[in-house]
Amino acid sequence: MNLIDLLKTQSSEILESAHQSLNCAYLKSYSKSSQSENRTRLLNLLTLTQQCVSERNLLPMKEYSAQIARERFNAGFGLHEVHTAFNVLEVEIWNRVTKNIAPENLGKALGLVSTVLGAGKEELALTYVSLASKSKTPTLNLTELFGRN
Repeated sequence: MNLIDLLKTQSSEILESAHQSLNCAYLKSYSKSSQSENRTRLLNLLTLTQQCVSERNLLPMKEYSAQIARERFNAGFGLHEVHTAFNVLEVEIWNRVTKNIAPENLGKALGLVSTVLGAGKEELALTYVSLASKSKTPTLNLTELFGRN
Protein backbone atom coordinates (compact mmCIF):
# COMPACT_ATOMS: atom_id res chain seq x y z
CA MET A 1 0.00 0.00 0.00
CA ASN A 2 1.28 3.49 -0.76
CA LEU A 3 0.79 6.58 1.39
CA ILE A 4 -1.92 8.20 -0.72
CA ASP A 5 -3.99 5.00 -0.71
CA LEU A 6 -3.48 4.62 3.03
CA LEU A 7 -4.64 8.18 3.73
CA LYS A 8 -7.77 7.58 1.66
CA THR A 9 -8.71 4.08 2.79
CA GLN A 10 -7.93 4.58 6.47
CA SER A 11 -9.08 8.17 6.88
CA SER A 12 -12.04 7.20 9.08
CA GLU A 13 -9.85 5.24 11.48
CA ILE A 14 -7.20 7.95 11.53
CA LEU A 15 -9.84 10.58 12.21
CA GLU A 16 -11.50 8.59 15.00
CA SER A 17 -8.20 7.83 16.75
CA ALA A 18 -7.01 11.44 16.44
CA HIS A 19 -10.34 12.66 17.81
CA GLN A 20 -10.06 10.35 20.81
CA SER A 21 -6.51 11.55 21.44
CA LEU A 22 -7.62 15.17 21.22
CA ASN A 23 -10.30 14.47 23.82
CA CYS A 24 -7.74 12.81 26.11
CA ALA A 25 -5.48 15.86 25.89
CA TYR A 26 -7.99 17.88 27.96
CA LEU A 27 -7.45 21.13 26.13
CA LYS A 28 -9.51 23.94 27.64
CA SER A 29 -10.59 25.61 24.40
CA TYR A 30 -11.28 22.38 22.54
CA SER A 31 -13.32 21.06 25.46
CA LYS A 32 -15.60 24.08 25.10
CA SER A 33 -16.25 23.16 21.45
CA SER A 34 -18.69 20.44 20.44
CA GLN A 35 -17.43 16.98 19.58
CA SER A 36 -18.78 17.48 16.07
CA GLU A 37 -16.89 20.75 15.66
CA ASN A 38 -13.62 19.20 16.84
CA ARG A 39 -14.08 16.19 14.56
CA THR A 40 -14.73 18.53 11.61
CA ARG A 41 -11.57 20.49 12.42
CA LEU A 42 -9.51 17.29 12.40
CA LEU A 43 -11.22 16.11 9.21
CA ASN A 44 -10.35 19.40 7.48
CA LEU A 45 -6.72 19.02 8.53
CA LEU A 46 -6.60 15.38 7.41
CA THR A 47 -8.20 16.19 4.06
CA LEU A 48 -5.72 18.97 3.49
CA THR A 49 -2.84 16.68 4.46
CA GLN A 50 -4.05 14.17 1.87
CA GLN A 51 -4.25 16.89 -0.76
CA CYS A 52 -0.80 18.29 -0.05
CA VAL A 53 0.83 14.84 -0.03
CA SER A 54 -0.92 13.92 -3.27
CA GLU A 55 -0.06 17.18 -5.03
CA ARG A 56 3.37 17.58 -3.38
CA ASN A 57 2.39 21.16 -2.60
CA LEU A 58 2.76 22.83 0.79
CA LEU A 59 1.04 26.10 -0.06
CA PRO A 60 -2.54 24.96 0.75
CA MET A 61 -1.40 23.73 4.19
CA LYS A 62 0.47 26.94 4.92
CA GLU A 63 -2.49 29.10 3.88
CA TYR A 64 -4.93 27.01 5.92
CA SER A 65 -2.65 27.06 8.96
CA ALA A 66 -2.35 30.84 8.83
CA GLN A 67 -6.14 31.11 8.55
CA ILE A 68 -6.88 28.82 11.49
CA ALA A 69 -4.15 30.49 13.54
CA ARG A 70 -5.94 33.81 13.11
CA GLU A 71 -9.32 32.26 13.88
CA ARG A 72 -8.14 30.32 16.93
CA PHE A 73 -6.03 33.21 18.25
CA ASN A 74 -9.02 35.55 18.03
CA ALA A 75 -11.19 32.91 19.74
CA GLY A 76 -8.71 32.67 22.64
CA PHE A 77 -7.19 29.27 21.85
CA GLY A 78 -3.63 28.86 23.04
CA LEU A 79 -0.97 28.02 20.46
CA HIS A 80 -0.17 24.80 22.32
CA GLU A 81 -3.80 23.69 21.98
CA VAL A 82 -3.90 24.07 18.21
CA HIS A 83 -0.41 22.60 17.90
CA THR A 84 -1.64 19.57 19.86
CA ALA A 85 -4.45 19.06 17.33
CA PHE A 86 -1.84 18.87 14.57
CA ASN A 87 0.25 16.51 16.66
CA VAL A 88 -2.53 14.03 17.46
CA LEU A 89 -3.32 13.76 13.76
CA GLU A 90 0.33 13.28 12.87
CA VAL A 91 0.77 10.55 15.48
CA GLU A 92 -2.23 8.64 14.18
CA ILE A 93 -1.04 8.88 10.59
CA TRP A 94 2.42 7.69 11.67
CA ASN A 95 0.85 4.75 13.50
CA ARG A 96 -0.97 3.68 10.33
CA VAL A 97 2.04 4.26 8.11
CA THR A 98 4.39 2.17 10.23
CA LYS A 99 1.88 -0.70 10.28
CA ASN A 100 0.91 -0.65 6.61
CA ILE A 101 3.75 0.70 4.49
CA ALA A 102 6.61 -1.55 3.42
CA PRO A 103 9.82 -0.89 5.38
CA GLU A 104 11.70 0.26 2.29
CA ASN A 105 9.05 2.97 1.74
CA LEU A 106 8.72 4.17 5.33
CA GLY A 107 11.28 6.97 5.08
CA LYS A 108 9.57 8.59 2.14
CA ALA A 109 6.06 8.17 3.56
CA LEU A 110 6.94 9.49 7.00
CA GLY A 111 8.96 12.29 5.44
CA LEU A 112 6.01 13.42 3.32
CA VAL A 113 3.60 13.41 6.25
CA SER A 114 6.06 15.21 8.52
CA THR A 115 6.93 17.78 5.88
CA VAL A 116 3.29 18.66 5.19
CA LEU A 117 2.21 18.84 8.82
CA GLY A 118 5.52 20.44 9.84
CA ALA A 119 4.95 23.24 7.34
CA GLY A 120 1.49 23.71 8.81
CA LYS A 121 2.79 23.82 12.38
CA GLU A 122 5.51 26.28 11.41
CA GLU A 123 3.01 28.62 9.75
CA LEU A 124 0.71 28.24 12.74
CA ALA A 125 3.47 29.29 15.13
CA LEU A 126 4.68 32.17 12.97
CA THR A 127 1.15 33.55 12.65
CA TYR A 128 0.47 33.20 16.37
CA VAL A 129 3.71 35.00 17.25
CA SER A 130 2.93 37.76 14.78
CA LEU A 131 -0.57 38.21 16.22
CA ALA A 132 0.64 38.09 19.82
CA SER A 133 3.31 40.70 19.14
CA LYS A 134 0.62 43.09 17.90
CA SER A 135 -1.52 42.62 21.01
CA LYS A 136 -1.18 45.22 23.69
CA THR A 137 0.07 43.56 26.83
CA PRO A 138 -1.19 45.19 30.02
CA THR A 139 1.52 46.69 32.17
CA LEU A 140 1.81 46.38 35.91
CA ASN A 141 0.34 49.22 37.90
CA LEU A 142 3.09 49.99 40.41
CA THR A 143 1.71 53.31 41.63
CA GLU A 144 0.64 51.74 44.93
CA LEU A 145 4.20 50.59 45.55
CA PHE A 146 5.96 53.81 44.62
CA GLY A 147 3.31 56.48 44.98
CA ARG A 148 3.21 56.51 48.79
CA ASN A 149 5.83 57.34 51.31
